[in-house]
Amino acid sequence: MAHEVDLSMPISLENIEGFAAAAAKTSHTTAAGALRLTPIDGVKYRLARAVSHHHGHLTEAYRADWGITDFPVVQVNLTSTFPGRVRAWGIHRFTIDRLFAATGSLCIVCYDGRPDSPTFGAVNEFMLGERNQGLVVIPPGVFHGWKNTGNDEATIVSMPSQLYNHEGPDRWELMWDSEAARNTIPYSWT
Repeated sequence: MAHEVDLSMPISLENIEGFAAAAAKTSHTTAAGALRLTPIDGVKYRLARAVSHHHGHLTEAYRADWGITDFPVVQVNLTSTFPGRVRAWGIHRFTIDRLFAATGSLCIVCYDGRPDSPTFGAVNEFMLGERNQGLVVIPPGVFHGWKNTGNDEATIVSMPSQLYNHEGPDRWELMWDSEAARNTIPYSWT
């Protein structure tokens, strides 16, 4: 015989096996749909909204009038990442990165290692991709990278504030799986 449940009284969970090890769920979004995170100083994000019509869909990846950055778009790159692959940690001295997650499923992560920053030590994680497209703007001096968490190739549209200099790129890399990265950045890609 089925057990009747009285939904007018909350059930006591304290005596349920395994409950002591459970953690209360925290929503990743607010009731208004905004991401529930405090951005690293200088990091900005904007979720995109696809507009559907009879011919397909249109998504704006970047507009100067959004006021998200005053620096011009001088180059546009399309970067694809294979399933399960991690591309991290990159950092720039002068360049502002603008990363638009266009396809696939991506986890874009930023780490603030700037000792003079009010958000020193903070980590931001953005779950973006074709079902939740968005733009992340990353200032110089902030480590960043991403992982393709899906089963298909994922695409990022990169719109840096400076042209890529093939003779002396404004890019340094701290390999994500190195001991130095594990000792510096409090984030695990696994």
